[in-house]
Amino acid sequence: MSAAVAALGASLKKGRIKIVLIAAAVLLLLGGGAAYLINRSMSADDEEVEVEVQDAPEDADAEQYDPRSAPVFVQLEVFTVNLADRDTDRFAQVGVTLEVEDQKAVEQIKAFMPVIRNNILLVLSNKSSASVRDEPGKRRLAAELRAQALRPLGYEVNPDDLVEEPAPGASAPAGSRPRKPRRLMALPIKAVHFSNFIVQ
Repeated sequence: MSAAVAALGASLKKGRIKIVLIAAAVLLLLGGGAAYLINRSMSADDEEVEVEVQDAPEDADAEQYDPRSAPVFVQLEVFTVNLADRDTDRFAQVGVTLEVEDQKAVEQIKAFMPVIRNNILLVLSNKSSASVRDEPGKRRLAAELRAQALRPLGYEVNPDDLVEEPAPGASAPAGSRPRKPRRLMALPIKAVHFSNFIVQ
């Protein structure tokens, strides 16, 4: 009886060893096949992709966008103001976000926030609904807000020098001539963005 049990135990061990060996062989085959396919697809991708690197022009601005650094934003509370329309009562609800140079600029803006908000409110309340309905009007408004937000930080800038040009391919207003942007010193507030803009 014990000899039969011993023989049965030996055959079970041999069976387990065979199963483990078969499983290991299958895993090796699958792993090798997967590695082959990955290497093949990577080498095919390497052959197809060509990267062309061009030298930056010598007259390029020293302060170009660095894709490794994320932009820094300061979001202001939404402004609700009565507009300067004479024929009827109109108001605007405007969300303003300032794009700033760095964290140091964020701290400066926080220190002068009451003055910056006051300046922005004064600009908004002097606008008519017609002057801010179209895209050029909004671009002009963004430039004026940027100039007024820079004043408490010690920068006197003409808003005309801050008006952003429309994106390439965008239609310019009828009768307008393209304007060459003026080179300005690096300013701590890089842009004004509208997060919402409602005129009623």
